Amino acid sequence: MATIKDVAKKAGVSISVVSKTYNNYVDVSEETRQRIFAVAKELNYTPNIVAKNLSSKKQMTFGLISSGVLNDNEKDNNAFDIFKGVYREISESRFELSINLIDSQKQKQQSYVQYCRERNIGGAILQGIRTDDQYYKELIDTDIPCVVLDIMTETENGLIGSVSINNAQASKEMALYLLEQNHRKLVVVSGTKETYVNKERMKGLEEALHAYGMKLGDVDVLDADFSEEAAYKICKSFLKKKQPTAFFCFSDLMAFGAVKAIKEAGHRIPEDISVTGFDDLIFSSFIQPPLTTIKQDFVEIGRVAARLLQDIKESRLERQHIWVNHQLMARESVKTLPSGRMLGQRGFETGKELKENVLEIDEV
Repeated sequence: MATIKDVAKKAGVSISVVSKTYNNYVDVSEETRQRIFAVAKELNYTPNIVAKNLSSKKQMTFGLISSGVLNDNEKDNNAFDIFKGVYREISESRFELSINLIDSQKQKQQSYVQYCRERNIGGAILQGIRTDDQYYKELIDTDIPCVVLDIMTETENGLIGSVSINNAQASKEMALYLLEQNHRKLVVVSGTKETYVNKERMKGLEEALHAYGMKLGDVDVLDADFSEEAAYKICKSFLKKKQPTAFFCFSDLMAFGAVKAIKEAGHRIPEDISVTGFDDLIFSSFIQPPLTTIKQDFVEIGRVAARLLQDIKESRLERQHIWVNHQLMARESVKTLPSGRMLGQRGFETGKELKENVLEIDEV
């Protein structure tokens, strides 16, 4: 295999001139540049991308640091779709892409700054990273441009951007949808408390409840860590004590777990209990019944993140934080309850409110 030294020798130039040619230095004449390219083609020489980037002052490589691709749940394709979006955008640019896939259990053993410094990476996209991750905090305090996904981070560092859907608004829309279908005996299956998206979805839920004169204490909240298995176990245990009218799950994976628990308990969906999710995974429209959920375009999120990182790197930033559109997918897993049944099953209202509602029904 030909080396840069072989190309330099045959072209009659120094190794540094060959290196400058491939790194687009302006002090190499066009004639010399074309001669080097011709020799390289003749010798079937291909520059080592890592070595090329390390020798370049321009740092032409971006890093994707992702926790989620190694997830062992075959139903969860979110991280892979984000990767596709990032790759498609970067492949059409003049940058290269370096990928660092993180196992969530080993996450605290990996310094992101070290990873970027060792590879001369000019900017990083972080996906699936928690705000309490010490290495995340270390990275956003450096001069390395970064785009974080699903974290609208508040920082004075102008090199930090973020991309997400409006999680609070999406959660509010889904909660309002259930409330509009007259559901009041709600169970919320939430994810990991420490994550930004979980906090935002709780915020949206509270806003929707407030609009209907309710508060968070009026619904049951089950923490399932965004895990299908954890959701299944905790919902199965809950259903031995109570029967709600609907489960509002903060992810489709947790909704799948809830569906399994509901069916095993002998209940029908949505005749007895309604279920909603969040994400619109590929399986969500195929389970029975098809799942009502919030659709996130993860490929688009990845693409927008890669473009935003280029804007930050090249000092043409217009917006530091970008929200990608979401969509409520109303399918067959939610039943509309009659208003009379809704009032009779509330159990969350004060005695005075309940009395007034009963009087209104009697008057009719």
